[in-house]
Amino acid sequence: MEWLRLMFKSTYVRMLEEENARLRAENRAFLNSLLGTVGFPPIESPEPTTPVEYERLRKRSWPQIQRQREQQSL
Repeated sequence: MEWLRLMFKSTYVRMLEEENARLRAENRAFLNSLLGTVGFPPIESPEPTTPVEYERLRKRSWPQIQRQREQQSL
């Protein structure tokens, strides 16, 4: 039934939904990056429900990398 719904949905609407999901993922990553820089844990939010799938990449800030290296050297 999902493919039938997608078949009848216009290309423009689908493109807008994919762009919306991409921007939400970027905003979530940016917010988590800023929070990680100041030392707060990332905010977990629901994954996008659109057909576009994003891999969750956790990038560490330089202070986090430095702390990890200091702990490993002890």
